Amino acid sequence: MTEITAHGEKKLVLAAGRAHPELAREIAKELGTELLPVDAYDFANGEIYVRAGESVRGTDAFVIQAHPAPLNNWLMEQLIMIDSLKRASAKRITVVSPFYPYSRQDKKGRGREPISARLVADMYKTAGADRIMSVDLHTSQIQGFFDGPVDHLMAIPLLADYIRTRVSADNITVVSPDTGRVRVAEQWAERLGGAPLAFVHKSRDLTVPNQAVSKTVVGQIEGRTCVLIDDMIDTGGTISGAVQVLKNAGAKDVIIAATHAVFSDPAARRLSESGAREVVVTNTLPITADKRFPELTVLSIAPLIARAIREVFDDGSVTSLFDGNA
Repeated sequence: MTEITAHGEKKLVLAAGRAHPELAREIAKELGTELLPVDAYDFANGEIYVRAGESVRGTDAFVIQAHPAPLNNWLMEQLIMIDSLKRASAKRITVVSPFYPYSRQDKKGRGREPISARLVADMYKTAGADRIMSVDLHTSQIQGFFDGPVDHLMAIPLLADYIRTRVSADNITVVSPDTGRVRVAEQWAERLGGAPLAFVHKSRDLTVPNQAVSKTVVGQIEGRTCVLIDDMIDTGGTISGAVQVLKNAGAKDVIIAATHAVFSDPAARRLSESGAREVVVTNTLPITADKRFPELTVLSIAPLIARAIREVFDDGSVTSLFDGNA
């Protein structure tokens, strides 16, 4: 069965790109359905061809695509899938991008820079998307880039509830990797029973990508287990440096918790050698065997996405999934 029917009329269809088939299958299993058969392949020159194997006329289509490297290929494939479903008369199309492409380029830091996250939203709209669903956007302002509903899902409950099983809440300090994510750290602290907050001061050269230097930590961390949180880990340099700063300041243990495991080389090596007790991430992006290491724990985001898809399809409340805090 590749459709879910509601009220005798509406039909839900899940279509998935090729970037992360395991996550797509997990989401379909949670919803009790199957993925839409899709014929997708590349021409010799790199052009992408996509065609649905069944009729999608009048359906509520959800197009699931992860965006690991090479990100541009998977984004283009998703745009082509949206276009093909629109031209096949799908009634409504929702983009499901657990890791929003180009989310770090959400503002101009210097003159003549693009706002690429807005460009991606425009492309989704032009291709035919009516709605976007994503997990832990780099900044909340990205929700305003798309001219339509945006469901901003949060992985904090999933990650924080797991952390509670690993360490006593009485001895936790939530640490933001920089001042810009203090608001997110406050949400973490609330989820962990009012844990104290700290943040790492770092500097960044805007002309050099993937490079920041962690300097000092502000807050009470001596003798405590620090939960170092972030939305994504790319090359792992910044977060690994922050672990060393916390250790040098007297932290008992450090647990890294992040939603998106981008893990560009040499992230796996840096994280495994950082001294962190555990690195907890979700599977919004595929994590290949060569990027896994003993301290890594991967939690499935599929149940959360499946519940959100069901709420959207049933015209329910996505906000209710987060106790009204989304």
